[in-house]
Amino acid sequence: MTPAAGPAPADADRGDQGGVRTALAGLTTRGRSFLAAGVAAAVCAYVLGQSDLLRVGLLLAVLPLVCATVLYRTRYRVAGSRRLAPARVPAGAESRVHLRMDNVSRLPTGLLMLQDRVPYVLGPRPRFVLDRVEPGGRREVSYRVRSDLRGRYPLGPLQLRLTDPFGMCELTRSFSTYDTLTVIPRVEPLPPVRLTGEAKGYGDGRLRSLALAGEDDVIPRGYRYGDDLRRVHWRSTARYGELMVRREEQPQRSRCTVLLDTRAVAFEGAGPDSAFEWAVGGTASVLVHMLERGFSVRLLTDTGNSVPGEGADGFAGASQESADAAGLMMDTLAVIDHSDGTGLSRAYDVLRGGHEGLLVAFFGDLDEEQAAVAARMRQRTGGAVAFVLDGADWVREPTDVPRPLDGKPGGKEERLRMLREAGWTVVRVPRGASLHDLWRQAERERTGVVAAGGRTGGEGRS
Repeated sequence: MTPAAGPAPADADRGDQGGVRTALAGLTTRGRSFLAAGVAAAVCAYVLGQSDLLRVGLLLAVLPLVCATVLYRTRYRVAGSRRLAPARVPAGAESRVHLRMDNVSRLPTGLLMLQDRVPYVLGPRPRFVLDRVEPGGRREVSYRVRSDLRGRYPLGPLQLRLTDPFGMCELTRSFSTYDTLTVIPRVEPLPPVRLTGEAKGYGDGRLRSLALAGEDDVIPRGYRYGDDLRRVHWRSTARYGELMVRREEQPQRSRCTVLLDTRAVAFEGAGPDSAFEWAVGGTASVLVHMLERGFSVRLLTDTGNSVPGEGADGFAGASQESADAAGLMMDTLAVIDHSDGTGLSRAYDVLRGGHEGLLVAFFGDLDEEQAAVAARMRQRTGGAVAFVLDGADWVREPTDVPRPLDGKPGGKEERLRMLREAGWTVVRVPRGASLHDLWRQAERERTGVVAAGGRTGGEGRS
């Protein structure tokens, strides 16, 4: 971006009158004071007949006008650039913004005041004073930004203030481009635990499937050093005259769907410590954890919208693409907000379309109808874990008195019992809880269900 320090070429056809107005509008308080004092002195000199006072008044009045004219007519050509390091940061972390100004003209610049426009949540507006920049020279400055609230924040446009040596006039020129800082939810490292339903992947509990239907369809390959001799395919060996081994074992990547309840009616409160923000941060932590464990992951919301990677069936692709898939999902979570919906039926319609592997859900308040819908989601999954946040607990002030459980018919405990009976591993999320601890609690809850009910299913470490 290379604006001129003088008026833009499009302003030239407005005539001298427009240029005079622009120059006079840039007078500072000092310049206006000098101009007013000069006019007052000239009037007094005319009334009193004092020629010496008239000369002083003219000097005071002409000085700011001359400074404004010279500054307005002076043209500097400077190029500005901005670089964010990094451009995507977790909430609460800092990013450094580097600004660079290059003088691309053949004349040195005067005193330059540089100002960058930033949203108020990122901190105060940064301002810098740059001394004379020689022809072809450059100046570099930097500042830090930080936000506890996730989102996408525009930085810019960059503004350049020109001033004369006497401080009589200031003119502002703006660059046209801006950059975007993405503040994503904080990601909490999670421990590896064993949950049901993820047995089809690369983990400890992965299963293998035949590549084709039967023995006659096995595609052999040449023997390689280290191959198990029990995999030698003798019929193909006799046909080709060399050792051939079976290639029937093909790994299938484990699938995991992370469901985030974004209904406005399901959450109370706002701000970085609200229940909804905890659910968004928990969703981000599970997504990153599952991708690191080799799972194909999909982000799903109550509206039925999903954010897939580039693999088949809408899931994230190979490990090489996991970073891109994680970045896409983090960018989505950075700007996700409450939905106007009141139910989970759209998400259920998406889930019942096929076997989803492991389902990890973050629910807000569930009434009896939505608890029944969530219970039916379990039918199409290999395993399901629900983290349920009670909005009332998160807006209530913490107290040492334990809150009695709601065990009456149709109450909250009854709805959680509906989920458990449907096969969900249910974990209640108290205010300020750590997902790291709740993740281990989910494993203990799942182990207790298996021990009590004898339901084992496939297992894998996630």
